[in-house]
Amino acid sequence: MKLYRAKDYKDMSRKAANVISAQVIMKPDCVLGLATGSSPLGTYQQLIEWYEKGDLDFSETKSANLDEYKGLPRDNDQSYYYFMYNNFFKHINIDLNNTNIPNGMEPDSAKECARYEKVIADLGGVDLQLLGLGHNGHIGFNEPDAAFEKITHCVDLTESTIEANKRFFATIDDVPKQAYTMGIGTIMRAKKILLIVSGEEKSSILYKALYGPVTPQVPASILQLHNDVVVVADEAALSKFPG
Repeated sequence: MKLYRAKDYKDMSRKAANVISAQVIMKPDCVLGLATGSSPLGTYQQLIEWYEKGDLDFSETKSANLDEYKGLPRDNDQSYYYFMYNNFFKHINIDLNNTNIPNGMEPDSAKECARYEKVIADLGGVDLQLLGLGHNGHIGFNEPDAAFEKITHCVDLTESTIEANKRFFATIDDVPKQAYTMGIGTIMRAKKILLIVSGEEKSSILYKALYGPVTPQVPASILQLHNDVVVVADEAALSKFPG
């Protein structure tokens, strides 16, 4: 595991974008595992900037996203497809046919999870998986649990997650109660993993994830067992680390 210290969120985003751009340059037809949320937003903005300068070409690149809310259509402004399209895909030259996100409108969970696992397998697996870190150590929608979920599955969102998300919706009743997510086993099959973490409020959970016991109570702790993990964290996120 390699740990890179960044000055702040902007520096973290630039360093993370460096890792992703190196992957795309070295293997133009690579498969990128992508994430949503505030953590990777700056990374995507940096990649867009380098693409606009002519430094990057995504025309052969493929992607597979970690997760999607169940029950939200793609054009809902809170869907993860909407996020990815508006914050990344439409600004670069990636072929949208080569982008993959779980289908939130498929009501049959077993069918959709099996389909998405096959999509990833047919791509040849993920070359580089980008991850953020939840306040409770979750990666994707893999929440703390009694066991590690191995493959893509449908998860019941926790009350705290629903509560945290309600600000994005008109009423709490509109907040999705379930999501499709890659499982821990799916994530761990990625050839390389890039974890990005920013903010002092993530410092304790980051330390537990990297140096605590490997336990499904801290889902990200499983990353200690992967043979190629790069962590980019800003000084605030590393504030509880010794030295």
